[in-house]
Amino acid sequence: MEFTAQQIAELLQGTVEGNPNEKVSRLSKIEEGTPGSLSFLANPAYTAYIYNTAASVVIVNKDFEAEKTIHATLVRVENAYQSFAKLLEIYNTIRRNKVGIEELSFIDPSSTHGENLYLGAFAYVGKSVSIGKNVKIYPQVYIGDNCSIGDDTTFFPGVKIYSDCIIGKSVTLHSGVVIGGDGFGFQPNNGNFQKVAQIGNVIIEDYVEIGSNSTIDRATLGSTIIRQGVKLDNLIQIAHNVEIGENTVIAAQTGVAGSTKIGKNCMIGGQVGIVGHIQIADEVKIAAQSGVGSSINTPGEILQGSPAFNIGDYKRTYVLFKKLPELEKKITELQRSLAELRSTSS
Repeated sequence: MEFTAQQIAELLQGTVEGNPNEKVSRLSKIEEGTPGSLSFLANPAYTAYIYNTAASVVIVNKDFEAEKTIHATLVRVENAYQSFAKLLEIYNTIRRNKVGIEELSFIDPSSTHGENLYLGAFAYVGKSVSIGKNVKIYPQVYIGDNCSIGDDTTFFPGVKIYSDCIIGKSVTLHSGVVIGGDGFGFQPNNGNFQKVAQIGNVIIEDYVEIGSNSTIDRATLGSTIIRQGVKLDNLIQIAHNVEIGENTVIAAQTGVAGSTKIGKNCMIGGQVGIVGHIQIADEVKIAAQSGVGSSINTPGEILQGSPAFNIGDYKRTYVLFKKLPELEKKITELQRSLAELRSTSS
């Protein structure tokens, strides 16, 4: 789509400096701007690029003061970064605004859906599935029987939703996500392992986003629950009967073992391992590559290490750890000196 600088300014409640009829049809970074593209300047470290960028329109803060001639048309706003982010969201919405049921897809006659459904080729919708309005289901998505999907939700290619799972509104599942696979439940039996049936489900509340190739296992009994506003990165494993509180964010390659309860507004770094059957309080922060082996009961605590403990104690300990080779050398020298003294005195 094509927009003028004036239309962009009106959308962002900004003002135009330059040609209000300058047209743009794509977005670019300021250092890679090309004619017909829209960019922005928010970080002062990139200021030099605004004087020679080929972008046709650049969004800047209202208080930006040019030191040289700028060839691009400027749109001045209160916050350039937030305004550009708003435009990205609008652009994304327009780009993904697909509607219709494509050939070679299948939706069982017992299932229902709201208006403006997009169902891509080779997608499969099972029996008694309830789908809200404005839902986008891309090619090769599988949705099992008795699932419920809220309004404005998007499943990208290759998402798999097993039976009986509940997905809220405005949820985004990226390619390769699996919701409702069996939990890792096996019972030792005479030297072998007997599978324990996993008959629960997964509930994903509203405004959740889950990155590519992440998996959320169904509960043994009851539900695995991902609360409202949770954001999960790519390649994350959430085991059976886990509950993740509202607005918690988790980075890539983290694994959470079964029946653990994580509070709301937590921040968990990449490659963190969390054992099962523990509690993590609200607003806890866990640094990347940490191993959590016991409950964290203090809200807002920050932890690091494996096993993880208070980050302040960790940093002080790490200072000593880095000095171990030096300390070993000094101890060896002291032992040698002591041995010499003993031999002399004898």
